[in-house]
Amino acid sequence: MHPDDPSEQKLTEARPTTLSDDATSTERTIGRHRAAEPSRRALLGSTPVRVALATGVTCCLSLVAVATARGNHDDTTRTVEPLAEAVADRAAIADERASRSLDRDAAPARILPPSPTAKPTPTPTAVRKAPKKPVKPRRPRPVAGLDQAQMDNAKIIVDVGLEMKMPRRALVVALSTAMQESNLYNLASDVLPESAEYPNQGSGSDHDSVGLFQQRPSSGWGTVAQLMRPSYAARAFYTALNEIPGWQDMSVTAAAQSVQISAYPDAYAQHEDRATTVAAALTA
Repeated sequence: MHPDDPSEQKLTEARPTTLSDDATSTERTIGRHRAAEPSRRALLGSTPVRVALATGVTCCLSLVAVATARGNHDDTTRTVEPLAEAVADRAAIADERASRSLDRDAAPARILPPSPTAKPTPTPTAVRKAPKKPVKPRRPRPVAGLDQAQMDNAKIIVDVGLEMKMPRRALVVALSTAMQESNLYNLASDVLPESAEYPNQGSGSDHDSVGLFQQRPSSGWGTVAQLMRPSYAARAFYTALNEIPGWQDMSVTAAAQSVQISAYPDAYAQHEDRATTVAAALTA
């Protein structure tokens, strides 16, 4: 085609008169065999680029975490510091108080609430003490040839006389009388069968006379039951002796006969020495 052809000229004028600023477009226009530039999507989709991006993001997150942790550490440090100072102040105050005195208040006992499954401790019941057995009075040692039964009866006669505030002379008179009348044995009477129902140490046959002093119920000395008790018989004798005026100045025989009205008034004198020995032994 000729250069001067009007149709050629029109085609030439239709082309842009200015070059494109994009170098890539220029290369595309000029070189037919140049390799085409990869697109941005292709670059982002490649594996090396993805690895690089992931690494960068991880680094950024690590920096943020470190910064956050550092901030939290600073806040914790700021909170702990005042608490540590308060504990130190309390310790200093406690040391100061402890150094002023050796006295210490006992720590209050910690009372734990009872366990719902725990069984209550049974209260021990008071142990009842067995009643003490009455102590038997010590029996006196026999003297003046008496046996134990005679000495026991002699002690009853002396104890009753001391209880009635009788003088020693009255004790000798009473012992002499009992030695003569019953030989210091508590005797029942064959005439009174009732008398055998009471504690006795033998029996006599002198009418209705019973007991240590052979006193007769028919003469008003008392009942059989009363006269068979040695303590009652002794009290009855001392009471009758006190009713005799001037008995203290009488002989043992005269004083005893004034009470007993015996058929053998001189028989009491033979027992005076033994009665005096027994009275001394029982009042020592």
